[in-house]
Amino acid sequence: MIIIVLVMIFAGVASFAAINIYIKSSVKDRILTPKEASGLQADCILILGAGIWENNKPSPMLQDRLLQGIELYDLKASSKLLMSGDHGSKDYDEVNVMKDFAVERGVPSEDIFMDHAGFSTYESMYRARDVFKVKKILIVTQGYHLYRALYDAEGLGLEAYGVPADPREYAGQSYREFREAVARVKDFLYVIIKPEPKYLGDEVPITGNGDSTND
Repeated sequence: MIIIVLVMIFAGVASFAAINIYIKSSVKDRILTPKEASGLQADCILILGAGIWENNKPSPMLQDRLLQGIELYDLKASSKLLMSGDHGSKDYDEVNVMKDFAVERGVPSEDIFMDHAGFSTYESMYRARDVFKVKKILIVTQGYHLYRALYDAEGLGLEAYGVPADPREYAGQSYREFREAVARVKDFLYVIIKPEPKYLGDEVPITGNGDSTND
């Protein structure tokens, strides 16, 4: 019994490591510099949500994602921004904070779409495809998270590229890296099973006016 248990533990650890290695290696050539992405002409620049503070300001991680996304917009990597995050309650709203941040820095409101139900990385990619009708996508998030985002997007049939937003170090990164390694295994299974998101709703083509997603 001890040998069986040890073999099972070893197999589990090996599988965990192999999935993480596979996901990283399969998408690493899709990670670009801002200069490389400048001529991409993607359907949209997808900025993934992160925490917001009580004063309705983006957390440092989210601020860095937003600044990188705005830079790519200015470089004409795409003419549309898609803010995807958690707006699961009236009192917690990532996406309006994200849009306001971009508008304050000169991005026209009509060029900014909000995905109010981007509750997970996988759901954000699924909804980008099915709700916003995106086919070619440029994803912005921190580098450790970008591998999974790209893997999810490509697994759902999107032509996906990514630019990391890593201008500084963040507190608690070791714990965040561990959680992300676990999440990669989860999304590896999701890409196989392809469950629908919690919410889909009406189509809002990214070619239209972003103000149609205002609330």
